[in-house]
Amino acid sequence: MRILHPKPLTKEAFAPFGEVIETRGSPHFTINGGSTERFHDLAEVDVSESGGRPLINIFRAQPLERPLTARLMERHPLASQAFIPLCRSPFWVLVAPAGDDLRVSELTLFETNGNQGVNYRRGIWHHPILAQVPDQEFLVIDRGGVGENCDEYHLPEPVRFFIS
Repeated sequence: MRILHPKPLTKEAFAPFGEVIETRGSPHFTINGGSTERFHDLAEVDVSESGGRPLINIFRAQPLERPLTARLMERHPLASQAFIPLCRSPFWVLVAPAGDDLRVSELTLFETNGNQGVNYRRGIWHHPILAQVPDQEFLVIDRGGVGENCDEYHLPEPVRFFIS
């Protein structure tokens, strides 16, 4: 059984998989007569393939049983998918590069700092939401429209996470 240790989520480390959505270090300017800071263009929303349209959703996730073990990964071949936490609680992000063959050896586990979201690029393998607290809510931006946009892959053997 493979055991993964989480890495801190940084823009540089996550770049092969998508974008980190956060205000720290992001381009911004003031709007509304100077009363509001706008953190601008934080992720590339990619949903137009095959006539897709953007969906804005709220997901409410529950922590999985411990020890945390991955058995399933998914990808969205027609669009990106963004997860933005609505509370200031960290969550884990398990990803693997895009491609038809998911390699367990290429799985990478990140831990957010509670103020970060992620935008998975089209085709990136990722685990479903890995909440750390009960009723953890996320604003999710993904694709609606015609066409199947979720492929699932059952891992040949479980992958355990080593977390504190």
